[in-house]
Amino acid sequence: MNSLEGQFLVAMPDMEDERFAESVILLVGHGEEGAMGLVVNHELASLRFADIIDELDLGDPDAVIRLPDAIRDRAVMRGGPVERSRGFVLHTADYHSGNTYRVSDDIGLTATLDVLKAMAFGPAPKASLFALGCCGWRPGQLENEIAANGWLTVPFDRALLFDVPVEDRYEKALASLNITRASLSTDAGHG
Repeated sequence: MNSLEGQFLVAMPDMEDERFAESVILLVGHGEEGAMGLVVNHELASLRFADIIDELDLGDPDAVIRLPDAIRDRAVMRGGPVERSRGFVLHTADYHSGNTYRVSDDIGLTATLDVLKAMAFGPAPKASLFALGCCGWRPGQLENEIAANGWLTVPFDRALLFDVPVEDRYEKALASLNITRASLSTDAGHG
């Protein structure tokens, strides 16, 4: 199988693993050593970006308090069940540090504190998404799950990652393939 790095995985409606139910995952790595991705459509409801900045002591407390609501209240995504206390930022290619991994021409992944400071205090990437945790697959595991109809693959779409509201990303990902949840249901038409 060719590398799916930079593409989305969309969970089939009958996904048995509840951790991935209705998930849209951006694959940030895929090769002979396995695969890694970040769930981009499930928020951690009890946590906001300002909480992370505060907890990590990344800025003067007064500066954190003065952050615009749009920055303070940014969602934190549940990136996956692996390394749940580690932060990962997907961002546009206009931001780059020595620690940025280039996922594609359009997207980078940075997992260091410098990107969080930039997101809060500037210069920030044009668009970004912050997640705690990631998803991982050992060699051959993802390919087997795709072959067993556990996942659909969707080409990268910047709007899906950054512009579509979080709660609509699953449906929009399916719609990009001209399908709906009902057309994928394994028990549709059975009564």
